[in-house]
Amino acid sequence: MHDSTFHDALSDPVEPGTAAYATVDARGVLTSWSPGAQRLLGYTADEVRGRRGTDLLYTHADAARLVGRCQAEEATSLGSAVMRHRDGSRVEVGLWAHPLVPTAGELHWLIQAEGADAVRRRDLGRALLRGLFIESPFHIDVFDTQLRFVAQNARSLRGFANQAFGRTMREVAPAGALDMTAFEARQRQVLATGEALVATEVHSRDPDDPDRDRAWSETIVPLRSGSGEVIGLAHAVFEVTERVRARERLALVNDASSKIGSTLDVLRTAQELTDVAVPVFADHAYVNLLDPVFGGEEPVAGPVAESMPLRRAASSSVPGGPGNAVVSTGDVDLFTSGVGSLFTRALASREPVLLTGEEVLAELTAADPRRAALVREYGVHSWLLVPMSARGAALGAAVFVRFRGRQPFEADDVLLAQDFVARAAVSIDNARRYTRERTTALALQRSLLPQHLPVLGAVEAASRYLPATGHAVLGGQWFDVIPLSGARVALVVGDVAGQGLHSAVTMGRLRSTAVRTLADLDLSPDELLTHLDGQVDRLHDGQSEGASGGAAGTTCAYAAFDPISRRCVLARAGHPPPALVSADGRVEFLDLPGGPPLGLGGAPFESGEVTLTDGDLLVLYTDGLVESRGRSTETGLERLREVLSDPQLTSPSGLDDVCDVVTRRLLSDRTQDDVALLVARVRGLDSDRHVTWELASEPEVVGQARALATGKLAEWGLEDLEFITELVVSELVTNAIRYGKPPIHLRLIRDRSLICEVTDASSTSPHIRRAIETDEGGRGLYMVAQFVQLWGTRYHPRGKTIWAEQPLPEDLLAPPSDH
Repeated sequence: MHDSTFHDALSDPVEPGTAAYATVDARGVLTSWSPGAQRLLGYTADEVRGRRGTDLLYTHADAARLVGRCQAEEATSLGSAVMRHRDGSRVEVGLWAHPLVPTAGELHWLIQAEGADAVRRRDLGRALLRGLFIESPFHIDVFDTQLRFVAQNARSLRGFANQAFGRTMREVAPAGALDMTAFEARQRQVLATGEALVATEVHSRDPDDPDRDRAWSETIVPLRSGSGEVIGLAHAVFEVTERVRARERLALVNDASSKIGSTLDVLRTAQELTDVAVPVFADHAYVNLLDPVFGGEEPVAGPVAESMPLRRAASSSVPGGPGNAVVSTGDVDLFTSGVGSLFTRALASREPVLLTGEEVLAELTAADPRRAALVREYGVHSWLLVPMSARGAALGAAVFVRFRGRQPFEADDVLLAQDFVARAAVSIDNARRYTRERTTALALQRSLLPQHLPVLGAVEAASRYLPATGHAVLGGQWFDVIPLSGARVALVVGDVAGQGLHSAVTMGRLRSTAVRTLADLDLSPDELLTHLDGQVDRLHDGQSEGASGGAAGTTCAYAAFDPISRRCVLARAGHPPPALVSADGRVEFLDLPGGPPLGLGGAPFESGEVTLTDGDLLVLYTDGLVESRGRSTETGLERLREVLSDPQLTSPSGLDDVCDVVTRRLLSDRTQDDVALLVARVRGLDSDRHVTWELASEPEVVGQARALATGKLAEWGLEDLEFITELVVSELVTNAIRYGKPPIHLRLIRDRSLICEVTDASSTSPHIRRAIETDEGGRGLYMVAQFVQLWGTRYHPRGKTIWAEQPLPEDLLAPPSDH
């Protein structure tokens, strides 16, 4: 057969990249030359036809090697070679030889050549495929559109059928290992949408250990044909069990940080510890405290006596768990004392004790047969005891139990338990010290609280402070009502962390100095708590060594009511939520962001906002009102809701009566904590008692502003205040035009004083200075300060407001409006 047969076949091929083809006969003579070969080496077909193929090789060594390898009558790789370009340059190529048998019977060879870049790309592609599908740490499956296996890599999963091809996952997976309905739903979703599902976290049961849960990261990618049609699915699955466990442990630590120690109550803190642990960490948990600690006394220094009893302080169980089946809260746990008991050994060594179910049974069978029977009944298989101590003194111990469908505690679990038990120990120790030192000087406590609440137009308030029953206490609870600029009013209730004299003194410093000073700066509630947090830190840092109590852990609720907008902005630091009693009798606990107690660090404080109507009651209180031994916070809040929902309180009754009813009904069985309560009835400022004008930022507007102000004064019958008001308006408006930014607003408020406010969009604050004789200006603010009763600046997100107050004549003082 003539060699044109091969030439015709290759004369116009479709060739990707730099692929080139040529044919040689049995003697090595070139018989055809493709366009791709011409692009690769520069020779035309006419220039090379009839020449020996080895003539195009750059070295004789390559020629000898290639001729020697091109002997077998089968396709073979000739490897890499260096060929000579028509311009004399070197061209690195990869060569493959394919035998061709024409009809005449003479053997020919089809030689395929690719440039070095193409060879490298092909090698990289093969390496990529091998790495992803064969050597990859991922388990990879390929499914068709009927969800049947068509390919798998070598990483098979334990418990799955070996012969999977042509079968679905439902047919090859172990029973109960996967949520097959959800799995197939994800597959069909990708088939329907053509969009990949990346890194979906799924869980399965370990076939070797049914109690062990395994986590996987699953990615499902659609496979498309050349036309773009989805013709299959590729799954890549990677085990992330350890990563998920680490994430869960971190979440538990964060949860413990935010929930343990929310109050300064020993039993409440112990309960918070067990509540955090169950069910995320354990199926059952309880806390035993040494008898002195349980009673709020100083723990015994040094080794704990083997006869020292431990009392049950708190316990939590999953539904159907043992609960308080053996020991009730407040009772002595007999299993904990005695020579050589587990608790005695743990408190002596300060090291955790981790036992299997069999080991626990061995300890209990002789010492406590009843509890041993419960261990068998519930199938306890892992038992962890963690001693609790603070400041070098033992406080008690926490026990965590797992049974039935939970895997045993591991080394990382022990470390985690030690972490949040240590956090709880600090909180319990603080609570214990608080309880012990609140036993003296009730008179000092009362002297540090407001003796009289101010009479204001926007708020009518009443308060109560009640010491713990049966004790002469010195505590850190406080309340206050603080007039603010612009007829606004601040309401504050706080609870200093600590006990005794130091706690009371700290309370006095915070209430009368820190809070009032910060309130005078017109800070927003969240900013005020942030500054107060820093002040508490400084008070705590400045505490002398060995001093009793401390400011860290102080809780506080702060509200600022604006009678013009009727908006109330509130923030709290580790404090119970305020209650709002609407004028129609509805009661709700305001859902405010719960910041951490002051001085403990943590997340920044945030404010919440609520719009009030005339006659609404705002109830602020310390946690002693709703918490007590044997009563949870949730129960106390519900009881407070019931009391405040009484129809008698929705009528315009006196606020002193409201305080009496609340304290009498909620605190009749109170035994332990002192209480501060503040009840305020709000009322807005009538629209005819305030006015706001927007002014142009032009010097000519100053005269217009004076005219507007004097006109309003005449309407209010305050002509005697015109001179000073004109001076104030002129100075404040002029300063806003010269040094501020538009928009500029002028507002007059007639409350229990006459208030003039000028607002602009600049945050630059004016300062009083004494002008010398040669100065042409600089005397305005100085004169304003001489004539007005008070003046100041408050900042807001859009700029600042400068305000000045003038006292009203006695016969014109506005009485509170009746609503």
